Amino acid sequence: MQHTGPLAGIRVVDLTAMVMGPYCTQIMADMGADVIKVEPPAGDNTRYISAGPEEGMGGVFVNVNRGKRSVVLDLREESDKAVLRELIAEADVFIHSMRGKAVTALGFGYEQVAEVNPAIVYTNCYGYGRRGPDADRTAYDDTIQAECGLPYVQQLLTGEPGYVGTIMADKVAGMTALYATTMALFHRERTGEGQEVEVAMFETMAAFMLVEHANGALFEPPLGTAAYPRAVTSERTPYRTADGYLSALVYNDKQWNAFIGAVTPPWAGPEFATLAQRAARIGTVYAHLRETFRGRTTAEWLELLNSLDIPAAPVRTLDDLLDNPQLTATGFFETIETPTGPVRFPGPPTWFSRTPGRVAGPAPRLGAHTTEVLSDIGGGATTARPVGTVSRPPAFGPAQDDSAPAGARETGPERGGADTDGSAADRRPAGARITSGKPGDRR
Repeated sequence: MQHTGPLAGIRVVDLTAMVMGPYCTQIMADMGADVIKVEPPAGDNTRYISAGPEEGMGGVFVNVNRGKRSVVLDLREESDKAVLRELIAEADVFIHSMRGKAVTALGFGYEQVAEVNPAIVYTNCYGYGRRGPDADRTAYDDTIQAECGLPYVQQLLTGEPGYVGTIMADKVAGMTALYATTMALFHRERTGEGQEVEVAMFETMAAFMLVEHANGALFEPPLGTAAYPRAVTSERTPYRTADGYLSALVYNDKQWNAFIGAVTPPWAGPEFATLAQRAARIGTVYAHLRETFRGRTTAEWLELLNSLDIPAAPVRTLDDLLDNPQLTATGFFETIETPTGPVRFPGPPTWFSRTPGRVAGPAPRLGAHTTEVLSDIGGGATTARPVGTVSRPPAFGPAQDDSAPAGARETGPERGGADTDGSAADRRPAGARITSGKPGDRR
């Protein structure tokens, strides 16, 4: 398979598992990187936790590991450690999600990896930053949501603490790992210097939540508690209409005046004339709008609000997304033929005029590319069990969580990568710098 996209020529050795790290490297693969997913003999646990066409190919795993190559290595064995060092010598990025102590004990801490390849970008995906007292704590999406205040703001909205209905911490941290890694690659392209990068779920989500919720608490002395009132008022919910629900935000003064002029609600008055006035009374504003929106059908409101250029949308289901006219028209979904049949993936949401990304290929079966990758690096023995002899791990257990290095198996990584290219050709773009200290590095 030909790699295309802005990261074509970049090779990633990926020792992450679950969602945080694999989501980062999935986007890198979509953008053209050759991602080699290194898995232990039992495989990434995410293979087994959701529906799929065959065992080990669950939907969540397939989506976040598409376009990668899977190599099975047992890092308890010196021969397999040697193979991993060979992969590192030719890589641009090394990314893992094990505890710092565990990865160092295996011989693959940053200093150890930089001895093999000084130009490498080395990304740690942790639950908590290693410079704090919680460095060795296990973390999952739910616990990080709790740590960063998400259930608290849900309680302000609904009266009860609750998680948001998506693995937000895993995905936001994965995107943070992506931008941090690519920034380090950009620095290397300008200077030739590799470096170590750390991305922690808790610190990532704290920064994410405090964008708006720090609010008046930013200042000394504080001008209020940490919360953005518009986002957490209990009146902020989709509006019930005469026949369903509607999301609408009558926000700036132009939109407000257009709405009031078209609808003429009896409660409209000068106390709501400006955005600042409405922000100070946001709960009251939402309550008034709630009563007004009950008076017409969803379709009637959508027609009116669209004509006034006021943002509005029906409340859709997740299944509705699969046939959304906007997504269909933009070519958002990409159907890829796989060994188990066609898979319709949500493709890259970004668009590039010169170097567009795309779904690079299917997700790999466990160890599907071990022989191919060993051939790429000139052969080499591995003691990993052959594909087909691997026993399924429990769906939930002590195996490493990608978000929580503290939960890692200390005998090997729980992460992977796949690319169905099969070519041993140099994938580095013309002009790319490489300053690895190992003889025979790709140029």
